[in-house]
Amino acid sequence: MTGGGWQVRPSAALAGTVDVPGDKSISHRVMLLGAVASAPLEATGFLNSDDCLATRRAVEALGARVETLADGTLRVTPPAALHSPAGPLDLGNSGTAMRLLAGLLAGRGIDAVLTGDDSLLRRPMERVAGPLRAMGARIETSESCPPLKISAAGPLAPLEYDMPVASAQVKSALLLAGLSAEGRTVVRQPAPSRDHSERMLAALGCPVESGDWGAAVIGPCQPRGGRFTVPGDFSSAAFFLVGGLLAGGETPLELKGVGLNPTRTGLMEILRMMGGKIEVSGLRESCGEPVADLRVWRSALRGVDVPPELVPLAIDEFPALFVAAALAEGVTRVRDAAELRVKESDRIAVMARGLEALGVRVREQADGLQVEGGGLDSGSVDSGGDHRVAMAFAIGAARARGQVRILDVANVATSFPGFLQTAAGAGLDIQPMTADSAA
Repeated sequence: MTGGGWQVRPSAALAGTVDVPGDKSISHRVMLLGAVASAPLEATGFLNSDDCLATRRAVEALGARVETLADGTLRVTPPAALHSPAGPLDLGNSGTAMRLLAGLLAGRGIDAVLTGDDSLLRRPMERVAGPLRAMGARIETSESCPPLKISAAGPLAPLEYDMPVASAQVKSALLLAGLSAEGRTVVRQPAPSRDHSERMLAALGCPVESGDWGAAVIGPCQPRGGRFTVPGDFSSAAFFLVGGLLAGGETPLELKGVGLNPTRTGLMEILRMMGGKIEVSGLRESCGEPVADLRVWRSALRGVDVPPELVPLAIDEFPALFVAAALAEGVTRVRDAAELRVKESDRIAVMARGLEALGVRVREQADGLQVEGGGLDSGSVDSGGDHRVAMAFAIGAARARGQVRILDVANVATSFPGFLQTAAGAGLDIQPMTADSAA
């Protein structure tokens, strides 16, 4: 067994209040924009996960000073100018950190090597490196994958780029590079994708345009400093949304302070289409991001054909959706989701194997998955080292017909440190596997 494991037994009910950890995507951007801002950038609710801590170590190696204040607030103080690091920057499992950092460094006279763990070294990087080269950056990949070697280059030129596939990471990398270019950098997208970079850049005083068409930034521009609260991560809340719908008790499961960026909430729309009862209250805003509290009631879910326009708005939440589909009535079909094959794992293949191991009938396709509802049997699932796969099966096990063992769960710390304790606190019967139980 690699990376530890969990054993989960069916639960009587999930109930109470869950405090969702800070948004991983926004926490990355706090570090990156704070490192090039005109004054310190402070944030409460920063996510101290493995991925975000890798980004912290990277900006510190580039000259930024990062400190945690007495009240828990994180402060990033930028240097007068970033400098080339003494050694390679190890970004662990984080594709977001690698792609966004490549854009940020491309026009800043930096020599750097960006590397990571075995999973990250298999992820495609030419989708970012190619358009950055068109701006004048000097970036080399290894057969289209990391490590990325960035060499100091002259000033970048602005770019107008049409993305072949909607990708918030590519869009953000080019916008961050555009901060160093003279003129208007435009990134057009074929479908909506996450807009955290646009919102944060605008909140920090940079001239940004954005919409469903994509985004543009006028450079050169230096973000200003400031202070704000990082919203709860919707992708982390997703597991408890599904858990509350499948295994909630007489009272609703409550999730506090969840970020509801409209480019992230496709899963909530899909779950409502399936018959899920989810209530939103206390809508507010932080650093341009909508935030609210959610209440989730146990619901009888039914299978649906997921509309293709919702796929990019739920791309990181499909492991949780596939588990919900297995416990719904009828068939759920997802297409136009080939992006799932190049996440932390091939999420189409890994989810298909895991569901089959628990007695679910699935049909794997090149760009999606068909799942026949009917329930989960007891059994053992290999998460493939994918944090979202592991957490999805853990939540689904609350309504399985017996004990479920989930293998290779160490990478859950990349996005949701303390998941086991949070899930147990909500009523999930989950325990780390011992040597005897792993045998």
